[in-house]
Amino acid sequence: MSRLVEIDREFTIADIVNDVRTRGDSAVMEWSRLFDGVEGDVPAQAQPAGELPGDAVLFAADAIRRWHAAQRPRDLAMEVNPGVVLERRWVPLSTVGVYVPSGLVSSLLMGAIPAQEAGVDRIVVCTPPRGAGLVAAAAALIGIDEVYVVGGAQAIAAMAYGTATIPRVDKIVGPGGGPVNEAKLLVSRDVAIDLPAGPSEVVVAADAGVEESLIEQELAAQLEHGPDSRAFVVRVGDDPDAALAEIDGYAAEHVALLGPTAESLAPRIRNAGAVFVGKYAPVPAGDYATGGNHVLPTGGWSRSVGGLGIESFMKTVTVQRISQEGLELLAPTIEALADIEGLPHHKATARR
Repeated sequence: MSRLVEIDREFTIADIVNDVRTRGDSAVMEWSRLFDGVEGDVPAQAQPAGELPGDAVLFAADAIRRWHAAQRPRDLAMEVNPGVVLERRWVPLSTVGVYVPSGLVSSLLMGAIPAQEAGVDRIVVCTPPRGAGLVAAAAALIGIDEVYVVGGAQAIAAMAYGTATIPRVDKIVGPGGGPVNEAKLLVSRDVAIDLPAGPSEVVVAADAGVEESLIEQELAAQLEHGPDSRAFVVRVGDDPDAALAEIDGYAAEHVALLGPTAESLAPRIRNAGAVFVGKYAPVPAGDYATGGNHVLPTGGWSRSVGGLGIESFMKTVTVQRISQEGLELLAPTIEALADIEGLPHHKATARR
């Protein structure tokens, strides 16, 4: 008898995460059977299927690749004081997990291509069964061959802690609904995550006289992501500063600016995942085709973090080189600070 027949159906996301952490593939498949009707003993790799618009995928992939490649940060070396040289090197993560919601080929591109450009060794993709064939087809097109048919919180837990089939990763990225985001926050104690990306949000800031149909288009486009999506309208009148304060107060995922006064606010907006300026810059252009990343902060997170970029798939290593003369220069400072902090063994290292 399946263990799921025996469990209390009043479970939490933490229960799913802990079960997968403890029992691995067996738990992944039991939760996947319950939620998605997936059969089998171990997570299956998705096989390419469906009518993939290959030209569109390649166009978007090229723009994403070029934009993210241009973001590569530079290494730094500096002689801070005579005989004291510091280096800061950017290195790629070894393994990254990309979560792709059902059938969202564009989210695969946004997560996997920057990881490729960063030089990540292994990219693992998890996606629910609905639309998995299209995701696998797009993955093959861009050179990704590890796509597992696993969705929801069980996918996040599998990538966070590893199973016999799905490897443990160094970082998990990608958008998702409530259970996925809750799972990401739970596992963030043990593995790095990008941010809770989703549900979708938009603020449309419009001057008086802007066509209402344009405003309605932007609202409708975001609200069709799901019933928990959020959309707001800011009317930009005679007080642009007040409008700016309102926009920043929402700290939304997307901001669309329509009309000359609204558009003039673009350089001053601090709290937004991405800003779209003008009539011919609909938010879905960024979702699909501009090359900008659409994995963006939601729920007010844009007050403190930005969306995915190439640096999201890299980390820094600091190298410190000190000559004999350099250490002699540093010794008084080492000794003085070690004294006030009560660390005599720290102090002893200053004289060699």
